[in-house]
Formats: sequence, structure tokens, C-alpha cells
Amino acid sequence: MTAAALSVPAVGLAASSACANPQPTDLGYAVRTGADVLAARNWQDIAGRRVGVVTNPTGVLSSLEQVVDVMHASGAVDVVAVFGPEHGFRGTSQAGGSEGDYRDPRTGLPVYDAYGADAAKLAAMFRKAGVEQVVFDIADVGVRFYTYIWTMYTAMQAAHQVGAAFLVLDRPNPIGDQVAGPRLDPRFASGVGLLPIVQQHGMTVGELARMFDREYLPSPLAKLDVVRVEGWRARGVDSGLPWVPPSPNMPTPDTAALYPGTGLFEGTSLSEGRGTARPFEIIGAPGIDWRWAEELNAAGLPGVRFRETYFVPTFSKHANETCGGLQVHRSDQIDAIRTAVAMIVTARRLYPQVFGWRPDNMIDKLSGSDRLRTMVDAGADLSEIVDPWQIDVADFQRQRQPYLLYH
Repeated sequence: MTAAALSVPAVGLAASSACANPQPTDLGYAVRTGADVLAARNWQDIAGRRVGVVTNPTGVLSSLEQVVDVMHASGAVDVVAVFGPEHGFRGTSQAGGSEGDYRDPRTGLPVYDAYGADAAKLAAMFRKAGVEQVVFDIADVGVRFYTYIWTMYTAMQAAHQVGAAFLVLDRPNPIGDQVAGPRLDPRFASGVGLLPIVQQHGMTVGELARMFDREYLPSPLAKLDVVRVEGWRARGVDSGLPWVPPSPNMPTPDTAALYPGTGLFEGTSLSEGRGTARPFEIIGAPGIDWRWAEELNAAGLPGVRFRETYFVPTFSKHANETCGGLQVHRSDQIDAIRTAVAMIVTARRLYPQVFGWRPDNMIDKLSGSDRLRTMVDAGADLSEIVDPWQIDVADFQRQRQPYLLYH
């Protein structure tokens, strides 16, 4: 479905949905997201305000109904606009794309394209829609270069400019609270990393919002609230909630677990598995063979095994070409970033005519500086590259501590 298809008017749909006033169904999950908690309170925290919702297909209740659809149909919330991140409100666009501005056929609400908008542009959208209360409800995957947290930060900046209240409906971090990887050097700030946090931050969006508010906005927001997750006390990886793909190339929890590391392959000449059934788990390129998986398995990296595989991506890098490579299989919680760096170092050594960096040095934006690229090119080994990041990790763990909500 395209944005054009989504913008086709649906006469009477909004009215019929509102009349039906469906009630969310509790399917009995032990963990209750912030959205479920707020719905159980009949949305009273945001009643009486003109509400703008920043969300996407992951913004669902335990009934698996989309939060905007339920808010709108309830009659208890004055939803005036929806703001879509990368991939769009209804999730129809591929990486680096969005759905544009349109009127949602189900609810009749105006949908604004927030992806790539700076704070001034997003503030102008808020003013146009008359937003008094911003609600953010998107499932993140816990990685600095996943763009949803930067849409949230930009929305916070915009809310600051217009004096709107900000509410985060919190969700579990699907890869837990593990902290890993380098901090972003501010000189390398971009749409995949605006602030100096580490690559795998181990925080929920609600916790990040608290930190962004106190440490990175010019002054704290007029009102910031987080509706906490209930029943998620151990900060564990498996929340027991159904998996709703946060983006088209994040199909499974396994993908999310590996993504803090294998997402780095977006900055290389190798396919990161887009156009296959297992993106970010299958990696390779024409000219790569069995030796890559063989050497990595011999290295004994903890919690992971590599399977030699061959594949033909249907789109993105090396589309319609036969690629050799590997599939990453995890057996336990792993250090995804260390694993991916080992993969990169080994691939460069085994296949110097195949392995390379994207010409735009996207790897620097993903890793947060030029250090990874220059050290790999200089022939540094895994420990030389990865071990110094423990200083960044320890420093970030101290920084984030006051903002954590789940102990």
C-alpha cells in the first residue's frame, strides 16, 4: 500500500467507527504497556486537551488494536492529528521512506510526515493542528541508530517551542538493559544519532525522554509524563508481549537482538540481508564463501554460531545477484556489537576485494565516529577496537542511572 492509497477518502468510516465505540479486549498478558495502562484509565490523563499522537503500527494495545484508532473511537480523547515517523503511521514505507502527509481513511484524521522534520518544522505542524498535548507511543529496539528515538527527541524540542505537554506511553526495550558500544561523537551527529549516547543504550523510550528532557533540551518541558509499563520488573528481554515488527526489516525478536551489531553492515558494501526473509541475520555479497562462517565459528564467540548460506536479495544491495555469506544464529544473550565487529574484521581480511565501506562513509554515522572505520582499515584486531569502548559504557551507565524507571 502506498501513501496515495492511504489518502483515498473513506466516506463515513470515521463516523461509523466512533459510533461503534469498540472496547479494547484484554488478552491476559502479564505485562501491560503504557498504552494499556492509560486505556484502562479511560484516557483521563489527556482528556480535555487537543492531542497529537506520534506513533506507528507498534502503538498497539494488548487487544492488538492501534492506539489512535481506539482513542479516536472512544470519544474520550480529542485527537486532532497523527505524526508518522520513518516508515509512516501505518508502516507502509521501506527504510529511509515515509508516507507523506495525508488524511487517514480509517479515522479521517490528518497525518503529518514527521520523518526528517527538524524541530522548527515539526513545531509548525503542531501549531497548524492546534496540538496542546503530544503523545508518543512507538516501540523502539534499543539502538542509537534506530530513528524512532530521534523522532521523539525532535518532537520534544517542538513541544518545548510551542509549550505543549508531552506524554510517553512506555514500552519494554525488547533487547533488555544491556549497555554496549561507543558513544556518539557530536561531530558525527545525523538523523541516525543526534545526541552523545552509546550504540546500545539499554533504556526504554520513557527513560530516554526523561534524560533528554533534563540534559539536552534548553530547559525542561512545561510538562513531561511517562506512563510506565506494569509487570516488567526484571528488565528482561522477553516481555511475553506479541511481537509487532517495528519496521519492515525487523521481523523477529532475533533480528532485534542482533541489530545493535549487524546494523553496522548498512555502512559496508555487503548486503545486510534486506530483500531476504532474515534481514540483519543474513549477511553477504558476491564473492564470499564458506571460509567466513568457518573462521568465525573457530573464534568461539559466545552465544552465537554462524551458518554458511547463499542467497539472492530481491531489493537493496546486490539485488538479484547470488551472494555468499552467513546467517547468524544466537543461542543466548550475546554482545551483538562485538560479534559484528568480529564479522567485519574477518570479512575485510578474507575478502579484501569484496569488503568495503559505503562511499558516503555511512559507517561513521552508524558507529558514531570515524574510529571503527580507520582502525579496521589499519588492520587492528577485535580487542584493540572494542575494548576501549568500556570507558564509554561505564560513563553512560552513570549518566543514565537517575532516569531509569524499572529496577
